[in-house]
Amino acid sequence: MTSPLQPLTSIKVKLGFLVTASVVAAALVGVLAAEAGVPVLLAVPVTVALALGVTQLLAVGMTSPLREMTEATRRMARGDYRGRVRADASDEIGELARAFNQMAAELATVDGEQRDLVATVSHELRTPLAALTATLENLADGVSAADPANLGRAVDQAQRLGDLVGDLLELSRVEAGVAALRLDELPVGRLVDEVVADLVPTGRAVRFDVEIPDGLEVSGDRARLRQLLTNVLDNAVRHSPEGGRVSVRAGVVGDRWRLDVADQGPGVPPTDRELAFERFGTLSAPGPGSQATGGTGLGLAIARWVAGLHGGTVRFVDPPPGAAGAVLRLELPLRPTVTTPTPQEASVPTSATPPSPPPPIHPGHPGSAVLPPPVLDPVFGRFWPDTAATRRGVVLAAAGVGVLAGLVLPNHTAGLALFLVSVAAGLTVAYAAAHPRDPFTLICLTLAGLCTLPIVLLDASWIGALCLLAGASSVIAGVCRAQRFHEFLLAGVSWPLAGLRDLPWLGRTLRTMTGDGNAPRVLVTALWSGLVLLVFGLLFVSADAIVASWVDTVLPDVTVDSIVLRLFVAVAVAAATLGAAYLALNPPNVRVMSSGRARTVAHRFEWLVPVVLVDLVFAVFVAAQLSVLFGGHDYVQRTTGLTYAEYVHQGFGQLTVATLLTFLVVWAAAHWAGDTRADRVWLRGSLGLLCALTLVVVGSALHRMHLYQEAYGFTRLRLFVDTFEGWLGLVVVAVAVAGVVRWGVWVPRFALVTGVAGLLGLAVINPDAWIAEHNLNRYADTGRVDWSYLRNLSADAVPVFDDESAVVISCGMPRYWSQDDDWLSWNLGRRRATSAVDGGPETMAAVMDAGSSHAPEDCVEPQ
Repeated sequence: MTSPLQPLTSIKVKLGFLVTASVVAAALVGVLAAEAGVPVLLAVPVTVALALGVTQLLAVGMTSPLREMTEATRRMARGDYRGRVRADASDEIGELARAFNQMAAELATVDGEQRDLVATVSHELRTPLAALTATLENLADGVSAADPANLGRAVDQAQRLGDLVGDLLELSRVEAGVAALRLDELPVGRLVDEVVADLVPTGRAVRFDVEIPDGLEVSGDRARLRQLLTNVLDNAVRHSPEGGRVSVRAGVVGDRWRLDVADQGPGVPPTDRELAFERFGTLSAPGPGSQATGGTGLGLAIARWVAGLHGGTVRFVDPPPGAAGAVLRLELPLRPTVTTPTPQEASVPTSATPPSPPPPIHPGHPGSAVLPPPVLDPVFGRFWPDTAATRRGVVLAAAGVGVLAGLVLPNHTAGLALFLVSVAAGLTVAYAAAHPRDPFTLICLTLAGLCTLPIVLLDASWIGALCLLAGASSVIAGVCRAQRFHEFLLAGVSWPLAGLRDLPWLGRTLRTMTGDGNAPRVLVTALWSGLVLLVFGLLFVSADAIVASWVDTVLPDVTVDSIVLRLFVAVAVAAATLGAAYLALNPPNVRVMSSGRARTVAHRFEWLVPVVLVDLVFAVFVAAQLSVLFGGHDYVQRTTGLTYAEYVHQGFGQLTVATLLTFLVVWAAAHWAGDTRADRVWLRGSLGLLCALTLVVVGSALHRMHLYQEAYGFTRLRLFVDTFEGWLGLVVVAVAVAGVVRWGVWVPRFALVTGVAGLLGLAVINPDAWIAEHNLNRYADTGRVDWSYLRNLSADAVPVFDDESAVVISCGMPRYWSQDDDWLSWNLGRRRATSAVDGGPETMAAVMDAGSSHAPEDCVEPQ
């Protein structure tokens, strides 16, 4: 997908246009939200998300050449020069990309020439070196006498090696097309005999049958022709069977001389004859009994190059009828003309078909071998690399959840609609989870599913909101598979960051859905058409009352403000769901702060002294509680001047903070303590005492809250504090057990699971109904009750007032709930309350119809 800013010719102009477009888009969306009365808490995140989306849309392709160049450079460092970058932009980055591609092509050419040079050197030096080695081995083993003839043959081979090394210095000129021929009169018979003599000592059991007319002399470059004959004869020897025969026949045809070399090998099919002359081209596998070729595929290519320098040809021809093997025919002019060939003519032939250029490294391209790192990788580093593959289903599911939310959530109270959206979002995250079978992930997803039930079963919005928050926390912790406390914090922070982290992945996924690949372009047209119609239609409808009236006429049940609100809700829910789904699909490395860090070990007194002091402070508090327990109310009033009710009212928050700080002390001491036996004994003793004293503190807090509720009544906050303190005590016990058994990483997970389970347990007891029932019982016993607080409870408390007196019903029964919910707002708590009023005692119906049948003084709490 190309960037919409591609026609601009300056990166500065592109950046300015990008900033301007993002600001304008954010301003328009903000104004639209304000005009439609969208809540600020919903409008701000949606506006930011849409501004980021516009930025991502316009910036597509701006920096991709730089990322592609980075990846191509890494590949070049590994010796792969095939990488190319997209160079279709007309700005400075496009110029840089084109220069980079040119440099890469030149480096690839140089690298290819170097590889060809190495291959040519190894091929050319192998034959004379093998002959020299064989001669010297024969001399060393005594097979041949060290006479002047044998020594001279060895010297000749060494001299030939020297000449070849000298020719290597000239090879660059040859490849550049400036190789010149040094023509001399050469006897063909003697030249062939020299080559045969070089090949005989190589150890191949092949006989040579040479027939060269006497007096056949030609004009040519001696070194080049010997190079040509060596490669041609060596090829025949390699493809001949053991004990076979190589025939060499020469003759004159007009103004050219011809040399045929025939072997008794498997032959060369007509379809492979040209392939044999290509650089690194090899013939078919040898037949039974023939030699393995062992060649590099350069010999015949070099032979054809030398023949071309002399103005001749070398090719395979059909063998005589009834004969087997291959016949290689060399035809050269008797008197070649010295010319300077072009580089294409002078260079050794490579291939009949030029290789196709390598594909560019485009991000997200289906044929891309390596994907460049996304632009946000340097921001998130190794904490959150973008390694997720494209998942159309996840994006479509998140969009579907957003559409569902936009359709059913606005204008409906919490009930079935919110339950359906929550379940759909949870299923989307579970569908995207990278580790769905991990036991902790399964437990967290199950708890999250249970946390959606209070939404549809209870009318108390506060417990529903807490359960939704707990469910979301469970999902995030589960898909990230967090273990330690700081890992849970990192996982929680990652969810809002996922809205930024998932932009590259979202862009890659959308490109697979909008035509960059095999997807139909119709989808792109539909999306753009809908977006244009929506944006301009909303702008004109909000700007002109007549247009708005026309729209209201066509869509009488839909107002402009409701459309805008639904869009904001849809975008917000879809973005939140997509962020959580990406978090599940590509979880961050929340263990990044734990890996590779050595545990700090301090001297014993450095951690033991603070822990002992904390134990002493807790012991003083426990002693105070014992004095109150045995001294009673009189001791408290005499010592503090406070009543017992006033005394127990103090310190709930401080005791909770002290309990939480206990976990920090335990962690620090365990982190700094050594591994010696004495250190472990002191550690377990001091921290065990601290945990025991902390349990006393927790018990004191629970006791104080109980006495305070008996004195002043029951409320939601006090009930929640009871639950929270009980959970803290359970976690303290888990910490103590972990210290006795083994310091492990299971405690944070245990705390999460038990915390969510405790909150679900609070929902199970129907807290508003429990509060109403206990306050009414307290009223029956003491005559004291806060009627106004009871009236503001949710509809969950209404059935509790069944069988109560008319005064109690009139003064305390809640009455502020919707009794005409449609099916999307259906809620079991409100339904039970409505049924209790409609079918309850006569007094309940009368109170609900008349509003109130008692005077205000009847509902005042007695003093």
